Amino acid sequence: MKKWICLFTVFFSLSMPAKASDLTQFDFPLLLGDWYWFSPDQQEAEGVDNQYKAINISFNSDYRFNVKLLKRDGTVEEANGFYDLDESTLVLNDDQGEAQHHEYKLNHNQLMLRGARFTKILPNNLSGAWYSDVIQGHDVDDDVAELALMLRPDFLFSVRISGTEGQTVTHRGVYFLEDDHLVLIYRGGQQDSQFELDADTLTLTNNQFGMEAVLKRQQTP
Repeated sequence: MKKWICLFTVFFSLSMPAKASDLTQFDFPLLLGDWYWFSPDQQEAEGVDNQYKAINISFNSDYRFNVKLLKRDGTVEEANGFYDLDESTLVLNDDQGEAQHHEYKLNHNQLMLRGARFTKILPNNLSGAWYSDVIQGHDVDDDVAELALMLRPDFLFSVRISGTEGQTVTHRGVYFLEDDHLVLIYRGGQQDSQFELDADTLTLTNNQFGMEAVLKRQQTP
């Protein structure tokens, strides 16, 4: 029983070592991803304080950001640069040398910035209930019967490992994505996995440990 319970720690360390080190040690992982703000007044005329219909900000682990601003006349303004932050202030340094300092508040899927509420949007169709079809690798114990992974669109997750004799281990937390990496943050640690999504099949792999899990999406009745 002890071996398959420990599988969670081993199994979800699914990444190339260098990338995993970057993401699991990132100081503000919840910031990573694509954030969107939409004006509640989509049909109103443009004014000095009402120029934009939508704003998209993307942050990555290389401390690069990209901002796209959709104006009410249909044109798009764009800026790129480097960012820095502490617990209360986000600094955007664009590639033209301009720096902006903003107070912010952040959780797993909401970012308050200059009084505007941004929502993180899931870029892949990953949300749903996933159940293992195949679990293989030399570190997978024969007593492991099933892996169930629930990914919610608001970036909360739960994972349950079931044994052949009915034992279960469950973890819950938040997750984020970057490129082909899925990072789970839960009480006690963070785990990085590489994923491949093909319609309703989700494959998690680990080249370092030679492990692979193929999960199928549970279809809604």
